[in-house]
Amino acid sequence: MSKVSQKDPLFEKYSIRTDLALESHQIIVEREGPPELPGVKVHTEKEEGITLTRITVENDIGAQMMGKAPGNYSTFEAPGLRVHNRDLHERMAEMLAKEIEWFFDESELGPEDAVLVVGLGNWNATPDALGPRSIENLMVTRHLLEMSPPELREGLRPVSAISPGVLGLTGIETGEIIMGVVDRIGAKAVICIDALASRSVDRLCSTIQISDTGIRPGAGVGNRRLAINKETLGIPVIAIGVPTVVHAVTIISDAMDLIEKGSVQNSSEELPSRVQFSIDPGTIMANQDQVVQRNSHAASLDKRQIMSQVLEPYFGSMIVTPKEIDQLIEEVSDVIAGALNTSFHEGVSYDEVFKYLS
Repeated sequence: MSKVSQKDPLFEKYSIRTDLALESHQIIVEREGPPELPGVKVHTEKEEGITLTRITVENDIGAQMMGKAPGNYSTFEAPGLRVHNRDLHERMAEMLAKEIEWFFDESELGPEDAVLVVGLGNWNATPDALGPRSIENLMVTRHLLEMSPPELREGLRPVSAISPGVLGLTGIETGEIIMGVVDRIGAKAVICIDALASRSVDRLCSTIQISDTGIRPGAGVGNRRLAINKETLGIPVIAIGVPTVVHAVTIISDAMDLIEKGSVQNSSEELPSRVQFSIDPGTIMANQDQVVQRNSHAASLDKRQIMSQVLEPYFGSMIVTPKEIDQLIEEVSDVIAGALNTSFHEGVSYDEVFKYLS
């Protein structure tokens, strides 16, 4: 699972962890106020049940503000992905395929150039198994095309796939495995599929992000590994990610923001007024062995100090995932596999691809 670094600027400034460029942009706009960020372009398209947001980080100024590398980030939001809605899944796969094809064009990838698909993550941990699960339904064709006459190859791309596991299972850096395979088979591009972290429970398994900036496995737990990107591999790297977890520290941070504001908005019911809190964060988080006093010292407690008291020593790295994660991973991995199959092979129709979306 590739997550944000411990030194991520968003966490340092706002105590929020997220892998989604869309959320990074929203956080800065919410907290800082400017509708537009220098060096960052945003474009949004909407269909029934699906929202596509394209974010381009143009330079180092935008990258520093966003905490994201310069490049293109496309994010699909579809709450219906969390339910068994075949029609929505098919439309999402079709839109996702077209967006992947756009990234292929931007990377100047030819229709017959070989592609290596990498399913990152630990198949033994369901929230981290998105990559390996997506690989299961992928149409791999490299071995078939090598033995087929030219007249039968039209409309099919040489596609290889690998699920390299994680360092704890193999003892080998994931990046090293990919570098060796790329060098051996002569792939012209790499597609990495991985689980991400979000700041919002609502986006879990209902959001898909595509980027051309690569990925760095293990970054979110302070375990930065060899980056998988164009700089290290020498070929384009497209990352496809779906948020499957939320950091506990982010949930605590959001809850404390509500407390600090002194009110909470009920999103499901229209109330005549907001519910007012009569206690402050210092009172809530005070050590039970100490006498709680409302003084200037308690009032000036930094949010991160309070979170440290609550989460340390064991819960600072805790992550939360839905109890239905097994079914959600199965659904969204089918959508990703269907989209990739369509974008890879011009000779394969949408109807043939969608047989995987059962």
